Amino acid sequence: MNYAVWLIGLSLLFILVERVWPRSPQKLLRRGIVSDVAYLVFNSEYLGVLIGALSIHAVAWLDRTMDLLRLREVFYLGVMSGRSFAVQFVVLLLVFDFAQWGIHNLLHRVPILWRFHRVHHSIEEMDWIGNWRFHGVEVIVYRALLYPCAAFFGFGVEAMFTYGVFNTLIGHFAHANLRARIGWLRYLINSPEMHIWHHTHPDSGPMNRNFGIALSVWDWVFGTAYLPAAAIPARLGFTGIEAFPKNIVTQTLAPLLWDGRGKQ
Repeated sequence: MNYAVWLIGLSLLFILVERVWPRSPQKLLRRGIVSDVAYLVFNSEYLGVLIGALSIHAVAWLDRTMDLLRLREVFYLGVMSGRSFAVQFVVLLLVFDFAQWGIHNLLHRVPILWRFHRVHHSIEEMDWIGNWRFHGVEVIVYRALLYPCAAFFGFGVEAMFTYGVFNTLIGHFAHANLRARIGWLRYLINSPEMHIWHHTHPDSGPMNRNFGIALSVWDWVFGTAYLPAAAIPARLGFTGIEAFPKNIVTQTLAPLLWDGRGKQ
């Protein structure tokens, strides 16, 4: 199982389909593409390794705490242990995607978290590679809040790997510059027609809608779905985006150094 091979294959696929069925005219070497390629390489190959190395001590402390409280067997219950791959994958998809939908809500509604998440919302020309423009602190938040779910269920490596590839596929698809409407599947799967409205500028549409990661069903169930007749919003971003840094280095530092203009 080699994630890099899947990532390269999916990336090449979306480069091709965006040329064949574009939603709007957009150059392959558009503005900001160099930084987005850097995000893709760093966030896919190095960020996980770095966070993994840093999290070793946190997990060890957690394990010691669980042992002292005699809660290890409850925390690491492993309810999926011995279950088939199909059952593990379905449960993993539903549990993790719902949890990520909730975390994504928090990234928008908690000011300190929004400071980091707005890096992703600095996208002004949407395409598949925008899926990889995100701040490393955002990943730490996701992993920390998802860890109890992973520990409790104890999903197998094969199911986790497949889920990761599926999430990448849908992430590429949802961010892609594609002329794609998926009919009734829009109530289940995240897609370009919905996700672009999550990135709308306040001047062009309502905020805090379409939080779905892989699945859109949570937005429809909880009333945060938004899919108007207009194909795309007139503008993407957030209030003050004109002054927001434009490359990977300055954007990474922005949550700590920027003057704070960047309201949704």
